[in-house]
Amino acid sequence: MAIATSDLRNDIGPQGVLPAQRKSWQPRGKIVASQNESSGSHGPASPMTAHRSGPLNGRLKPPGDKSISHRALILGLLCVGETSIEGLLEGEDVLRTASACRALGAKVERLGEGRWRVEGAGLGSLLQPSDVLDFGNAGTGTRLMMGVVGGHGLTATFDGDASLRKRPMRRILDPLVLMGVEVVSEMSGGRCPIVIKGTAEPAPIEYRSPVASAQLKSAILLAGLNSPGRTTVIESEASRDHTEKMLAYFGANITSVPEGAHGRKITLEGRPTLTPRAVIVPADPSSAAFPLVAALIVPGSDVTIEAMMMNPLRVGLLTTLLEMGADIEILNPRIEGGEDVADLRVRHSALHGVHVPAERAPSMIDEYPVLAVAAGFAKGETRMRGLSELRVKESDRLAAVAAGLAANGVGHSIEGDDLIVTGAGRVAGGGTVATHLDHRIAMSFLVMGLASDAPVTIDDAGMIATSFPTFRPALERLGASFVTGDAG
Repeated sequence: MAIATSDLRNDIGPQGVLPAQRKSWQPRGKIVASQNESSGSHGPASPMTAHRSGPLNGRLKPPGDKSISHRALILGLLCVGETSIEGLLEGEDVLRTASACRALGAKVERLGEGRWRVEGAGLGSLLQPSDVLDFGNAGTGTRLMMGVVGGHGLTATFDGDASLRKRPMRRILDPLVLMGVEVVSEMSGGRCPIVIKGTAEPAPIEYRSPVASAQLKSAILLAGLNSPGRTTVIESEASRDHTEKMLAYFGANITSVPEGAHGRKITLEGRPTLTPRAVIVPADPSSAAFPLVAALIVPGSDVTIEAMMMNPLRVGLLTTLLEMGADIEILNPRIEGGEDVADLRVRHSALHGVHVPAERAPSMIDEYPVLAVAAGFAKGETRMRGLSELRVKESDRLAAVAAGLAANGVGHSIEGDDLIVTGAGRVAGGGTVATHLDHRIAMSFLVMGLASDAPVTIDDAGMIATSFPTFRPALERLGASFVTGDAG
């Protein structure tokens, strides 16, 4: 990216600015973003084509959960002492968070594959970063770390690649401003690059979340850690609870109680003594979704997915696929690293369409693209309700999924925030899919190509490394067929 930076410590804004007040002022000479920057940060586009394969067979352990990997690093930063992490996802997104933790004062060391050690700076003792915090494509890392910086008396610049710069951050900034954070500068619509000045005395707030967003909730809680009082977040629809579980595991006084029919009320007591812990990261359900759906749609397949996280707020896809008639056997349920996990034996299945309720969206928000692929191979209509959140992911996922389905001959429509897929039991394929720098769009349509009549090509596979760096070799070991380049 074409970004010029200079030291932010001596010139963060005009004189006489009140704390906790957002401004549209742009600091002179601080951030200059090229209007003609490249479409991403991973280099030239790398097309890939998936061909119809024979049966997929074998065992596969997906990479560590991305959500927990981010949080393990961040909690390690906020402790004094050594936090050990096993099974960390070593994708680009998580590595960006590791770099940000280093910039804020932690010693972060890789000991071996998936094995990491974090020597934390401690809550209230983070260091002023000397350069831009560049998160690449990592929306989760960006938003969570905004909460961390917001709860400390630091000034930091948050930026990333072209895809991250399109993603709105205002929903994160608004509650942080209520806590005393100053947004020094931001691009139009609350987008990166963003400069924020945190506060060493974040005000305790009670915040009713307008959307079910684990990132929003987590940013508030992470800022509230350094508050002298009690921080409360109320959700009408419960989102992923990894932050609450991990905060409790590290010694924070945090409670979560039911709120209404589907919501939660989370309360955190500020300034706890956090204790370093050992973290074992379970396999990511969002990454497991790709080999899982591949095994269901490729005839003759029999695949076992090892140690998948079974957190009730992360198994919406599994629930939906079982409703569609999927042959999935849950084996050896157990607890690892404080999370429920199990092995899944998945066999090729004749799927049928279902209606997916809107309230299930928080438990499978990242899995809708690959569910849409599965729905294309099912018979009948699958209606996925309440997908507005897909419009503000790495891409407008709702539009990107619809375009990918259209390119490959799958009947579909969008009604408001609902996606309706009309499956015919088979997919023609033969299309080229624009990924829009979105790793989940890329992997979903590569999965489609493993079972479609004609090959499916994606325009760029480079960003897959952000969440599943071993995607291609892992699936090829099961029998998948991928070729670098287009189908021609």
